Amino acid sequence: MADAPAERRHLQFTLDLHRIIGADGGTVCFSPYSVESALGMVYQAARGSTAAELQHLLDPESSDIGKQVELLREAAVLSAERGSDEPVLEVSNTLWAWDQLPLNDSFTVELSGWPGAKVATAPFVTDPEAARQAINADVAEATRDLITDLVPEGAVDSSTVASLVNALYLKVGWRQPFAEHETTEEPFATPSGQVRVPMMRQTERLGYAQAAGWTAVALPAVGGVQAVGLLPDGELAEAEEHTDAAALAAVLNQVRPRRVALSFPRLKIASNVRLTDVLAELGVRRLFTPEADLGGLSTDPRLKVSDALHESVLRVDEKGLEGAAATAMMIRMTSIVVEEPVAVSFDRPFLLLVRHTSSGAVYFAARIVDPR
Repeated sequence: MADAPAERRHLQFTLDLHRIIGADGGTVCFSPYSVESALGMVYQAARGSTAAELQHLLDPESSDIGKQVELLREAAVLSAERGSDEPVLEVSNTLWAWDQLPLNDSFTVELSGWPGAKVATAPFVTDPEAARQAINADVAEATRDLITDLVPEGAVDSSTVASLVNALYLKVGWRQPFAEHETTEEPFATPSGQVRVPMMRQTERLGYAQAAGWTAVALPAVGGVQAVGLLPDGELAEAEEHTDAAALAAVLNQVRPRRVALSFPRLKIASNVRLTDVLAELGVRRLFTPEADLGGLSTDPRLKVSDALHESVLRVDEKGLEGAAATAMMIRMTSIVVEEPVAVSFDRPFLLLVRHTSSGAVYFAARIVDPR
């Protein structure tokens, strides 16, 4: 079971992100799990005040983020069930690094404790576009092609030397699927007026609670997953403004089985968010400056995070839900000198030595006057 304070902190993290990402009031979708995983990996790479800013965001009540990491690890495994379609959950946490970046062994050891951890190399400095394509291809594979272009053109250049990437894919079926023939076009009240949407219907014994200005309905899915719809008593914006982690936890903790006649819209949502400004508003600023300290990752002191990218897709239909998310923290050197190649053409007579490198013994010596 998840540690209660860690779960409460994760809810607060979710609300903090939601407040900023959803500030314009429109439809949004993001993965707190993916973002927190990526930030957790960066935290393990960070030192000094850079790490302190991350720690304050992820778990301000502790001296490290150990409990939050445990929560993420626990959530990376679904419970096995018989007689149901097999739930699918894939989590990957990848360090992509330039092969000439000196990595600290301690970081790769710590990374190995994350779900789906791996270290891969990419030609960031010599072929930035190939590195970008390699990351995107790996994310596409992990997310079953729901996310194919996480890292956009221009996000990788010759100063980029690493990236920390989380990818998440989840597909689970409802324990009580909706009957497709019950789905009909029904009105849905948007801020700009009424529209018609495919509305799914079922009457079943579901999780239900009414508290703190919200009505909650929990749809159970296989594998120990649930989807919780939260309907405000009044205007959504006002309810969001007055809801913190404690209030949200109180609503979720009051969910009990009850027969519910449920109408729920079929959904297909996709969002792409640059998190740099979002994280800065939440107090993580030094990470993106030349003063960043990523000494846990590498002995090179010139590293900083240049961009924080996030993309998510969520689909909800009569049979279940499918979702994918990915977060990439792009790491650059604040200054890097890429030497221009010196041209040397052996197009005239020369000497050739074939030698043993460590001892200096010369196996062959030759003068090449005419190589024919």
